[in-house]
Amino acid sequence: MGLVQHFSAYSSWRQAVSENLLSLHNWLTENELGDAQSELRLQQLLERLREDKLIIAFVAEFSRGKSELINAIFFGDYGNRILPSSAGRTTMCPTELLFEAGKPPTIELLPIESRSTNASVAEFKRFPEEWRIVALDTASSEAMHAALARVGEQKRVTQELAAKLGFSIDAEGKEGLKPDAEGLVEIPCWRHAVINFPHPLLEQGLVILDTPGLNAIGAEPELTLSQLPNAHAILFILAADTGVTQSDLAVWRDHVNGARTRQKGRIAVLNKIDGLWDGIRSDAEIEQEISRQARSTAEILELDAAHIFPVSAQKGLLAKINRDAELLSKSRLLALEQALTAELIPAKQDIVCDNTESEAADLITRTRSLLETRRRGVIEQLSELSDLRGKNQSVIEYMMRKVKAEKDEFEKGLQRYYAVRSVFSQLTNNLYSHLGMDALRDETRRTRETMLEAAFTKNLRDAMKSFFRHVHSNLEKSSGEIAEITKMMEAMYERFSTEHGMKLAAPAPFSLLRYEKEINRLEKGFNAHFNTLLNMVTHAKRGLTQRFFETVATQVRRAFELINRDVDHWLRAVMAPLETQVREYQLQLKRRLESVKRIHQATDTLEDRVRELAQMQATLEVQLAELNGIATALRDTLHTEAKVAAAAAA
Repeated sequence: MGLVQHFSAYSSWRQAVSENLLSLHNWLTENELGDAQSELRLQQLLERLREDKLIIAFVAEFSRGKSELINAIFFGDYGNRILPSSAGRTTMCPTELLFEAGKPPTIELLPIESRSTNASVAEFKRFPEEWRIVALDTASSEAMHAALARVGEQKRVTQELAAKLGFSIDAEGKEGLKPDAEGLVEIPCWRHAVINFPHPLLEQGLVILDTPGLNAIGAEPELTLSQLPNAHAILFILAADTGVTQSDLAVWRDHVNGARTRQKGRIAVLNKIDGLWDGIRSDAEIEQEISRQARSTAEILELDAAHIFPVSAQKGLLAKINRDAELLSKSRLLALEQALTAELIPAKQDIVCDNTESEAADLITRTRSLLETRRRGVIEQLSELSDLRGKNQSVIEYMMRKVKAEKDEFEKGLQRYYAVRSVFSQLTNNLYSHLGMDALRDETRRTRETMLEAAFTKNLRDAMKSFFRHVHSNLEKSSGEIAEITKMMEAMYERFSTEHGMKLAAPAPFSLLRYEKEINRLEKGFNAHFNTLLNMVTHAKRGLTQRFFETVATQVRRAFELINRDVDHWLRAVMAPLETQVREYQLQLKRRLESVKRIHQATDTLEDRVRELAQMQATLEVQLAELNGIATALRDTLHTEAKVAAAAAA
């Protein structure tokens, strides 16, 4: 079973997890055990599972067979090519293939002129009117091919305009675009393309990113700083007949490998090995030549030899269309698919499993604690009322005074709780003052203005250093506030557990480390490309620097939006268990006092109340058993089902 089938198995597993979470949601609602916070958290979990994406990026210089490889791996069973694939340049701009429910099949094209604004592609995605929409007729293969061919459209422009839009110009055509006899150069018509296509894999959450060659990649910072780093796998395609050329190496070093040291998720593909099937050399000689090329590629790219895959995308696609098992084996496409399967899907499953399990486990633990608190209160009441059987009024009066004293003592403790709430609110306000989007927008604006006024490279660099210092400082201050909140809540949890017997686990920790690493990655990426592209300041290069900054600023803002969302989630989660237990304890004390009062006024209600409490205890026992069953089913699905899906696809 290949990557396509394995991804389908993964999608089925994800659906099973969603069904388990939905069962938990429905059970909480039916038993009136949910609240606004648990409802929000479950909805967020379900939404994340629905929107879960698996991003695979294909990167190469021109004419390496990227589009054909995409067709062979993902669309071979479709019976035809989906992406245009022919000699020469077919992908002229970064192209995303995905499926968005509720939208018709279309191609959305962002004009290349949008680069002159310095705004990122992510920014333009917020404004649909800036894109050109092309309908996609999926019922006609000819119409689809005609529509998809628009992604590769080019136009001739002046060298000045091309430079303004970020393209390098080189008279020899080695380091940039080569002018023609009229002094004009060819540039892509489009900056970015999004193809919304109702293919089964795309509907299940697969996103395919097809990239253009070096000249186009280098002028689009978002690819290097955002889209490629966020891909779950990157396939770097080379041609077996040329090996690793200088332009291939530039793409690899500047846009794929970068400063990262890990090799996981990065695979080099030696395509077009069918060019060696010349009918003259023996199979052994062909195998020897392929092995030599693979070893050489591994050495040049400094990549593990196990991550080099010689294939023939064209023959693999043909074999899938004609269901030719022998040709498919000879194309070596299955070995590449199996490598993607082994690396990509299990890692993605682990991430989804860990995130879902930790969130769901916290909700289940909170609900279980609430039920156990109720059960403990019912058992205490049963014990107290059972002891009152046959007792005189003085004993009942003593019991009533005892419960009232407990209630008074607890209400004194509530003063500390309210004081903690006040301090909690103050610390929360301090935290949001560091993470606030308004402060980040102001700093972004100041940096942008400084860069626009900068006359020298040093001023540009200093402006960016100041921007990152500001961001790092705010994250550092925020970490201090989070530590203070955690310390205070731990002390409060422990006090209420000790003094009032509440069952409260330590509050969940929260760390900004992952966001700090993301900011560090962005800073490192910007510095690397700043030093590479901007040793000398020119008008065009300053414009490119500003585009890099806008991309960085967009990514930092996105990171802060996620931080704000996650911090808000954590703050609610850290206070909710204490609030729930305090409400429940107050309710139990009130019920105990009312029970003893009623019995004091009319002793014939004692047996009725004992029976009522016994029924409540039985109901709580059933609820706890049902909750444990739901928790076990979810845990089994998260772990057992993942293993079964992986085994089925092996």
